[in-house]
Amino acid sequence: MNKKIMGILFDLDGTVLNTQKMNIIPLQKLILEELGQELSYDDLIKYCAYPGKQTIKMLGFEDIEKSYEKWVKYVNEFEEGATLYEGFEKVFQSLHGMEIKIGIVSSKMRKQYEIDFIPTGLEKYVLCKVLAEDTPIHKPNPEPLLLGADLLKLNPENIIYIGDTIADQMASKNAGMRFALASWGAIEKLDVEEKFILKEPLDILKLLEEVNK
Repeated sequence: MNKKIMGILFDLDGTVLNTQKMNIIPLQKLILEELGQELSYDDLIKYCAYPGKQTIKMLGFEDIEKSYEKWVKYVNEFEEGATLYEGFEKVFQSLHGMEIKIGIVSSKMRKQYEIDFIPTGLEKYVLCKVLAEDTPIHKPNPEPLLLGADLLKLNPENIIYIGDTIADQMASKNAGMRFALASWGAIEKLDVEEKFILKEPLDILKLLEEVNK
């Protein structure tokens, strides 16, 4: 069986995009307003691993849709927007030049994807995107990743999924894909083989060279 890597699927938040501060500080504001609770920044970091509406539900808000929409409004009004982690321009350009297929699999809503990712100019390299609205169930279920593989027209064993959470790792395993950890965005320590722990985005190119040699 050919295990050569022919495609890479990327998570977004905490992997390609640094969105932690722009999400958590508005969430603190929302929690104080609607729930009357003061939760610390560190208390809320763990929720970065979940889709937005799931986070709202887990925190105990009553009107999920209304509270989520208000959170989105606060996020988009926040003075610091999403930023690319350094090196991703070169990574995407290099992968494209190597004819490695690039896709996005994220729990981000499509509207927020357009706000956060489109301005980076990297979507021209992306052959598929699977976002929150595209599947009824999300990571750690493998369905979003398997849909990404289908859209790339590749077998799961020929894809690496790059993410920053245990849900990303579990989804990869359940989908039959290899997983590489974006350690620059990871909050929790994961049990990952050393060569699949990426210390910076440019390590993606080194990993690909090693795996495909």
